[in-house]
Amino acid sequence: MDLDNIIISFFCVIDDASEAILKDGKLRQRGPEPFMHDSEVMTIEVTGELMGINEDKELFEYFRRHFSHFFPALGKISRVTFIRQAANLWKAKERVWQHILNLVEHDSSLAIVDSFPIPVCLFARATRCQRFAGKASFGKDRLICQTFYGFRFHVCISNNGLITRFVLAPANEQDIKVIPELVKDWIGILIGDRNYWSPILKEELAKKGINLIAPYRRKSKDPAPKWSKFINHIRHIIETVFSQLTERYHTKKIWARDIWHLLSRLYRKVLSHTLAFMLNQKLGNPPLKFERLFT
Repeated sequence: MDLDNIIISFFCVIDDASEAILKDGKLRQRGPEPFMHDSEVMTIEVTGELMGINEDKELFEYFRRHFSHFFPALGKISRVTFIRQAANLWKAKERVWQHILNLVEHDSSLAIVDSFPIPVCLFARATRCQRFAGKASFGKDRLICQTFYGFRFHVCISNNGLITRFVLAPANEQDIKVIPELVKDWIGILIGDRNYWSPILKEELAKKGINLIAPYRRKSKDPAPKWSKFINHIRHIIETVFSQLTERYHTKKIWARDIWHLLSRLYRKVLSHTLAFMLNQKLGNPPLKFERLFT
């Protein structure tokens, strides 16, 4: 597909989803209607994210320069107006994403869970950083064995790599403490790594219809190493998804200064990932091979 067809496909899906969610009520309770349609703004955001454009200024200027024939209103509004409208749509992006999830083929009774760090600033600047004061905290990046200041992005994916749930939590919040919020109102099998091994949590989740499966916390004393190896093999796909989120979607680069704008950015990245996943399925491609969309 060429980029024109990707934009058209994304717009059609987003616009249909927007009409479906608006049946439950108006998106805006007060104020005038924006000059640019919300579906157009979200389409620009998710397409730009798929292309690796994650800065608002670059996003606005690129689409106004190259795709004004699709979005003529871009030439009539300012960059500030566009960015403000995009940020105000954070809740709409969440609802559109949840609606589209129901259209994508996946096993909703099985989920793989994990998390990765999102630093707010360099560690040397953490003590004087004013962004996200009272929200961010110090935590441990287990991959590089270093302390960082920021958040952890907790994600649930299906067995074929579709992102189904996510929660943004302070960096010092333990993985097992976030699980109840992450899997709220859900029933099924949940697979995690050694950080999710907790007999107490497993018992609590079992009462809610959730079967938590995780290897023994300490590998050196693991009573069933072959079983643990099998579990790690199943959950290996989440590493691919995390690689896409950090490399293609630049999730670890925070350009926001408050939770509201940060959530808006995270929702547009996840929405873009879901739409690319869905489009690959429609084309008969492996769902996580996003580069196939551009051939």
